[in-house]
Formats: sequence, C-alpha cells, structure tokens
Amino acid sequence: MFNRWYIIVIVLVQLICATFFLLTILSSIFGFAPFSWHISELIEIGAAVGLFLGVLLGVLLLRKMMVRNTHIEDQLRLASGAFMEVLDEYFTAWGLTPAERDVALFAIKGMSTSEMADLRDVSEGTIKAQTNAIYRKANVSGRTQLLSLFIDELICRADDAPAQ
Repeated sequence: MFNRWYIIVIVLVQLICATFFLLTILSSIFGFAPFSWHISELIEIGAAVGLFLGVLLGVLLLRKMMVRNTHIEDQLRLASGAFMEVLDEYFTAWGLTPAERDVALFAIKGMSTSEMADLRDVSEGTIKAQTNAIYRKANVSGRTQLLSLFIDELICRADDAPAQ
C-alpha cells in the first residue's frame, strides 16, 4: 500500500512540473505571460526542485523494489531447496531405487510415460512398472496423490517455520 502512494506522489509531482514547463513554453510561443517574470522564475525553480524530488523518490522506490525482489528470490531458492529436501526424505523412507527416484521426480515434474522412457532410454512398460512400484511404496493410487504428499508436507513446514 505504501509503495502505491509513493508512486502516485512521484507521478503527480512530475506531472505538475512537466505541465508548468509546457505552459511556459506555450506562453513564450503565443506571447502571453500569465505571471510576472519574478513569479514565473520562482515557479520554475519550484518545478525544477519538484522534478529532482520526483527523480529522487523514483530512485528510492526502485532501490526498495530491488531489495524486495532479492528477498523474494532468496525465499524462492529456500523453498526450492526445501522441496528437494522433502523429496529426498520421502524417497529414502520409501526405499526407492535410484531408477525409481528418477522416475518419481519426472512424474512429479509432470512428464508423460513416453517422455520418461525416452529420457531413461528404457521402454514405456519399464516406466509403468517403476511408477506402479513407486505408488505402492508411497501408498498412493497415482501421480496426483504422490504430488499431494509433497505439497502437504511443504505447507506443514511453512506453517511451522518461524515468522520473519
């Protein structure tokens, strides 16, 4: 919410200043002077200061957004690491073979049986047998339930994590 007001203030200040400079140019072209030159000079100084403030506020906002973006990227890396950690814990607890681990990971990534077979250079029948073994060891009926196990675990871990 604060960022929204920050942006609105920046845009309004710069819009007012740009409008004043545009009116000054138009008054010079058409030969009318709405203010005396003393007042006009003071307004120009104020408008120039306003533009500088707008630039300064813009830089501060950009810096804040870059810091926030870095923080979000760090959180995403942590979440990705946590997901891989959860996968490894479950795969170990289920006693999956290295081949089954690969197939389970491919299944979680959403790959089709034929894509997994091509990547592993085995037949589709082998992949089907391995996925059935994975589902049996994990005590689930299919890919959706398998993925649900990991999502539930991540949600529970996120709920248990200390607030920042």
